[in-house]
Amino acid sequence: MFRNLLKHSIRALKRQKGYVLINVGGLAIGIACSLIIGLFIYQKLSYDQYHEKKDRIHQLVLHGLIGTNEFKGSYTAPPIGPAMHREFPEVESFLRMNTFNQTVVKSEEKFFIENHFIESDSTFFDFFSIEIVRGNMPTALNQPYTLVLSETTAQKIFGDENPIDKMIKIGTHEQMHRVTAIMKDIPENTHFKANMVGSFMTNSRADEQNWLSNSFSTYLLLYPGTTAASVESRIPEMLIKYVGPEIYEMMGVSLDDFLKQGNIYNIYLLPLTDIQLTPDVEQEMTTPNDPRYLKIFGSIGILILIIAAINFMNLSTAQATKRAKEVGVKKVSGSSQFLLLWQFLLETIILAFIAMLMAIVITEISIPIINNLLDIHLIINYFSPWYTIPVLLLLAAFIGILAGIYPAFYLSSFDPVRVLKGKAGNGSNLINLRRILTTLQFAISIVLIVGTLIMHRQINYMLNKELGFNKEQVFVISRASVLDDQVNSFKNELLGIPGVLSVSSSTAVPGHDNNNNGHTIVGRPEESFILTTNWVDFDYLTTYGIELSDGRFFDPNIVSDQQASLINEQAVRNFQLNDPLQTKFVDGNPERTHIPVIGVVKDFHHESLRTEIRPYILKFKAEGLNFGYVSIRLDSGSPKPVIEQINKVWNSFTAQQPMLSFFMDEDFERLYLEEKQNAALSVIFTLLAVIIASLGLYGLTSFTISQKTKEIGVRKTFGASTSDIWMMVVKEIVILIAISTAIAWPLIYWVAENWLQNYYYRIQLNPLDFVQGLFLATSIAMITISYRAIKAASLNPSISLRYE
Repeated sequence: MFRNLLKHSIRALKRQKGYVLINVGGLAIGIACSLIIGLFIYQKLSYDQYHEKKDRIHQLVLHGLIGTNEFKGSYTAPPIGPAMHREFPEVESFLRMNTFNQTVVKSEEKFFIENHFIESDSTFFDFFSIEIVRGNMPTALNQPYTLVLSETTAQKIFGDENPIDKMIKIGTHEQMHRVTAIMKDIPENTHFKANMVGSFMTNSRADEQNWLSNSFSTYLLLYPGTTAASVESRIPEMLIKYVGPEIYEMMGVSLDDFLKQGNIYNIYLLPLTDIQLTPDVEQEMTTPNDPRYLKIFGSIGILILIIAAINFMNLSTAQATKRAKEVGVKKVSGSSQFLLLWQFLLETIILAFIAMLMAIVITEISIPIINNLLDIHLIINYFSPWYTIPVLLLLAAFIGILAGIYPAFYLSSFDPVRVLKGKAGNGSNLINLRRILTTLQFAISIVLIVGTLIMHRQINYMLNKELGFNKEQVFVISRASVLDDQVNSFKNELLGIPGVLSVSSSTAVPGHDNNNNGHTIVGRPEESFILTTNWVDFDYLTTYGIELSDGRFFDPNIVSDQQASLINEQAVRNFQLNDPLQTKFVDGNPERTHIPVIGVVKDFHHESLRTEIRPYILKFKAEGLNFGYVSIRLDSGSPKPVIEQINKVWNSFTAQQPMLSFFMDEDFERLYLEEKQNAALSVIFTLLAVIIASLGLYGLTSFTISQKTKEIGVRKTFGASTSDIWMMVVKEIVILIAISTAIAWPLIYWVAENWLQNYYYRIQLNPLDFVQGLFLATSIAMITISYRAIKAASLNPSISLRYE
C-alpha cells in the first residue's frame, strides 16, 4: 500500500512542477535559515559543556555596591581561593587565572606576538578537560616560570622540533620560561582563550594576602554531592574574618557598619556553564553573550519556518480545486478518505525531505560566507552529537506534517458527487483561511523589518554618538612598560616626526580601563566612593580632545599638581560635591594620601554605551609608573608613513621588539562587536524571510489570477483598463496588509522597548521606524504581485475567454 501511495504521490508532484519548485524553494530557504540560526544558538549554549567536571566547577563573582556604584565582576583577591580550599569542607580544589592581552614571545632571536596568554595554578588541567599530548600533566605548572603551549603555538614557534624543555622569553620577564608540556588546542566554545598557559606561581602577587586587591579570576571545584548554596552560606563569615580588618584599616569602620550604610560587599558562585551567558557579570577572560539575543534569533528562526509553512498551506489549498476531480474519481473508484489523506500528506512529507536536502546544501555553502563576513566560527557536524541526523529527519517530517495536515484533510474530504458535477472549489472557509495565513505572514514580515531597522538605528547611534573625546586619528601603542623609564624621551622623539601633533602616556585609554579604586572624602569619612582611575601625563587632555568644565589641568610649573587630581562631572553628581574644587579625596593606601581636586572634565565615554558613565578620576602619572599606553594624535594626512617613522623610533628604544598598536576609532568599535554581528545576521535572515514570503505571494497571486482569467477577459471586453485589473488583484492584498500592520506594530513596539532597556544610552522609538517598515513590506508585496497582475491584464481578451 505504501508503495502505491508513494508512486501516486510522485506522479502528482511531477504534474505540478511550478508549484513544487516554489514550495520546495521556499521551504529549503526557510529550513536553511533555521539551521544556521540553530547552529548559532547551539554554539553559544555549548560553551564549556564539554568539561567532564562542569557541574562541580564554579567561578567566584564579586558583587559590590559603594554609594551609587554597583559592580559585578569575576575579579577576586589572590588569597580567597586558597582560604576557601583550606576552610570550606565542600571545596575540593581551587584555581586562579590571570589573563594578558597581546604578549611578545621571544625564542632565540625570533619574536612572536601571542594574543592569548594566561597564568594559572597547577590545577588547570584537573579542572578543565583539555588533553596534554606531550609532557606530564600533574607537574606541568607546579613550578614558577614553567609554560604549557597549545599544539598550534608550539608548531608556530618551534616548527617540527621537540619543544619540551625549550626556553623562551615572555613579555618583559627577565627570567626565561621553560616549556613543560604541549596541550591540544582549546575548543572555540570555551569561555577563555589560551594558546599559552604559564604558572600562576610566576606572578609576583601569587602569595599576596591583600583581600581588597581584586584582580584575578578564581574557580572552585566542589566535592560531588555538595551545592553552591552551602558554600555561599559560609562566605559572609569568611569576609568578616579577612575583609573586615582591611575595611576597618582603610575606612575606620567595621564591615558590619559598612554594610549597614547601604553598601554591598559579597562573593557568590557562578556555575561554569553560565559564565558565557551572564552579561551582567564583568569578565576578565571573555565577553559574555546576551541570552536575549539568542531568544530573538530563536524567534526569528521559528518565524521564518512559519512563513515557509504558511506558503505551503496557502499554495496547497489554492491547488485544491485543480485536484478536485482527481479526488472525486478516486473516491468513486473505491479509495477511502483515509488513503487519500495519507497520499496528500505523503506528498507534503516528500517535499519537506527534498527541501531538507536542499537546505543542507544551502547551509554548507552559506556557513563559510557567514563565518568570514561576521568573524564567527559556525560548524555543522552531522555525526556529533549522534542525534544530529535523526533530529534533521524528524524536523523534515514534522514540517511536512505541520504544513500539509490541513490541506490533506481538506482535499480528502471532498464530496465526489459535488466534485464530478463541478460544484467543488474555493469555498468561503478556504478563502478565509488563506486570508488569515497571508495576514499572519505579512505581520511577521513587518515585525522582522521594523525590528531590524530599530536594531540598526541603535547600533548606528552607538557608533556615531558624541563620546566626549576625539577618537579619530589617535594611534595607540600598548605595552608602554617595555620603554621602562624612557617614556618621556620616547615622547620627545615622536614629537619630532612630521604629522605627529601630540603624544601622551597613561595607564588607561578609553575602552581599556584597568583600575577601580576605593576612596573617601575629607570631611565625609563614613562614606566610600569607587572611582575608575587613570594616571595620565600633562598631554592627555590635548591628545584626546577632552574638555574641562571647571578648574584647570595639571601644570608642569606647579609641583604640587603631581599630587592632585581631576574628576568627571558624573563624580560631581554622584558624590553630591557642591564645591568640587574644594574637595580632597583620600586613597585606600596605608599612607592615606590626600588628593585635592583641581579640575572637572566633561563626561566622556570610557566604556561602551551599554552602561552609564562611571565616576572617573585622573591622577598624575609619576616617574616609575611605566605600565599602560602611549597615545599619539596624528594629523589628517595619510597615517602610513608617519606610523613607519613611529615604528623606527620604537625599535631604537626597544631593541627591535614588536610594536603592539591600534587605532582608537577602530578599537572602540570592538565594544559593539556582538551588536554588529547580530545586526548583520538580522539583516540577512530578514531579507531571506521576505524572499520566502514573496515566493509564496507570487505563487498565490499566480493561482488567483489563473482562477480569474475568464473574469479578467470579460472585464477587458467591457472596457476595463490595465490599471483597473491591477487594482482588482491588489486591493485585497492592501486590506490584508492593513490588518497585518495593526497586529505587527503593537507587538514590535513591545519587543523593541524591552530590547532597548539593555542600553543606558539609547534611541527613542520613532513613528518613522514603523512607517518605513510598512512601506518596505508593502512595496515588496506590490512589486511581487504587480508583474503577474499586469501581465494578466495585458492578455488579449479573446485568449482569456477561451482559458480553461
